[in-house]
Amino acid sequence: MSIDEIHESNTQFHDSWRFFARNSVAGEVLDLPEVSIASSNVSWSMMNAAFVPAPVETEEALERAAAAAARFFLPKGRGWMLALCEDWVPSRLRERAAALFAPHGLKPSLVATGMVAERLAPAMRPLPVMDVRQAKDSRGRSDLSDVNSLCYDVPLPVGREAFDVPGLFSGDSKGFVGYRQGEAATSAAVIRVQDVAYIAMVATLPSHRQLGCAEAVMRHALAEAKQAWGIERTVLHATPAGLPVYRRMGYRAVTRFHFYMAEPPPRG
Repeated sequence: MSIDEIHESNTQFHDSWRFFARNSVAGEVLDLPEVSIASSNVSWSMMNAAFVPAPVETEEALERAAAAAARFFLPKGRGWMLALCEDWVPSRLRERAAALFAPHGLKPSLVATGMVAERLAPAMRPLPVMDVRQAKDSRGRSDLSDVNSLCYDVPLPVGREAFDVPGLFSGDSKGFVGYRQGEAATSAAVIRVQDVAYIAMVATLPSHRQLGCAEAVMRHALAEAKQAWGIERTVLHATPAGLPVYRRMGYRAVTRFHFYMAEPPPRG
C-alpha cells in the first residue's frame, strides 16, 4: 500500500457517497471544516454518512468531527454513520475513538477493507450462468434494493426508499441484478469516480452463495464500465464476508475503515 492509494481509497469512498446523496430525492452534501457530510436523508443509516476529510492527530479534532456531524444529523431525525480510516488516525487515538464518539450516540459497527485492482485477474473457476440485467427501471431498481435489504437485514421499504431512485443508476452509475432460478439472486453497481470504477451494492441471497454469483455480476458490471467509460482500475470497500471473493478476483487491501453507527433519535 502507499499514501497515494490510502488517499484514493478515502476519496473514492467519500465521492461515491456524495454521488448517492446528490442523486437521492432529498440528499445533501456539505463540507465543513471538521467533517464532510454525504447524506441521502433516508431511513437506512449507512446512506447518511459523515467522513473525516483528512488525517487527524488529536482527540480534540476527532471529537469536533463527531460533534459537527451530530449537530447536522440530530435535527433530521435519521440514523447516521461516521466512517474513519484507520491509517488517518494514530493507533493510540484510534483506541480512544469509540469513547470519544459515544456521547454523540455512535457505536462501533462494521469494519470494511478498502481494496484496489488495476485490472481483474482471470476467473479461477467456472462462474454460474445467470441472466444479468441492468437496473434501468423501477422493477430492476426494486430487485437490486431487495437483494441488498435482505442481505443486510434491512426492511424492504427502507431499501427501496434508498435505492429505487432513477438518478442513482444513470449517467456515471450502472446497477445490475443477476437472476438465477427465476429470482433476483445477486447484485452489484459500478460508479465512475474520477475515472476509477467504484464497485458498490454487492450482495447475494443466502440460497445462491458459494457459487460465484457475486463474482459473475461484478465481472459483468466492470466489463460494462470498461466498454462505456474505458476504465479498468477499480476500487471497493469490502465486508469481511466479501474479502475472499475480491482477493480471488485480483483486488488487494489498501486500508481499513471503521464504521460507527448512530440510531435515529426517539420520536417526540
